[in-house]
Amino acid sequence: MSIHSHELKMYGEIKLFAGTASPELSQKIADYLKTKLCGRDIIVFPNENIFTKLHGSVRGQDVYVIQTTSAPVQHNLMELLILLQTLRLDSAARITAVVPYLCYARSDRKDQPRVPITGRLVADMIEVAGADRYVTVDPHSGQIQGFFSIPGDVLTTSYLMVDYVNQNLRQYLKDPVVVTVDLGYAKKGRNFAAGIDAPIAFIEKRRVANDAKAEALTIIGEVNDRDVLLVDDEIDTGGSIVQAVELLKNGGARRIYVVFSHPVFSSNAAERLAALPVTEFITTDSIPISSDKCAHLGERLTILSIAPLLGEVIIRAHEGRSVGEMFNE
Repeated sequence: MSIHSHELKMYGEIKLFAGTASPELSQKIADYLKTKLCGRDIIVFPNENIFTKLHGSVRGQDVYVIQTTSAPVQHNLMELLILLQTLRLDSAARITAVVPYLCYARSDRKDQPRVPITGRLVADMIEVAGADRYVTVDPHSGQIQGFFSIPGDVLTTSYLMVDYVNQNLRQYLKDPVVVTVDLGYAKKGRNFAAGIDAPIAFIEKRRVANDAKAEALTIIGEVNDRDVLLVDDEIDTGGSIVQAVELLKNGGARRIYVVFSHPVFSSNAAERLAALPVTEFITTDSIPISSDKCAHLGERLTILSIAPLLGEVIIRAHEGRSVGEMFNE
């Protein structure tokens, strides 16, 4: 028996479990894998304690837990941790935490005195709870990978977005330019610009407080009389995007397309975005968007599914094949 076949036998079959945070995405992943989500009970008691129970044994199996950690963050994170421990105590052979949106990724360093590094704490908790591996998508800070001692796959939606733009928008764009919301997204922005064969510009901004507010200052690059693809990893309150769009319009930009991985949409973000002179908002289903928020953006909202991406990664991880080959890496 080859080493490869021995590993497949050691890990057993793929068992797919989903938390309650993103049921539609979880089902799409199951459909891609041509399998069913495994049964489990997740009950919240009156005292807000979470109870989980598996419907069947996972002893010796290769288990994947799908749970995004968007709002309510504390509940979804705790639910993930409890599911992981439940699977570990039932003797799963290998457990992979599939977290499309990883919470606390912004808290990646001590950027001022007397503050925590919560991103590291979350990584530690996921490991201690029982995960052997992790998969996540476009974390806000790339150095989050260094917080984990277990192996993992950090994926990007850039290829998905680039394909969409090239297939559906590129022929209609006039002198397109990719603009990043801040300088911190410059490298990913350059990769996106290369993918659609367009130049790049940047918005310089300075954070002025601890309450997620920032002041956009100026545009580095040329946007006058050009169609703009404004790219970022996530939209939270929408403040940075509002400032960026205003700057771009004042700079003479024509049509503006906003491209981002994670629709966090805190507070009244959807309403703020709806008021902007933006032609299209292009995002993913890493976080479910409520129907009322979708209604605010209407036909201008395009949601690309990351289910095939995550599904293919699960297959490759299970079979011991390279994930980088998917992106010619």
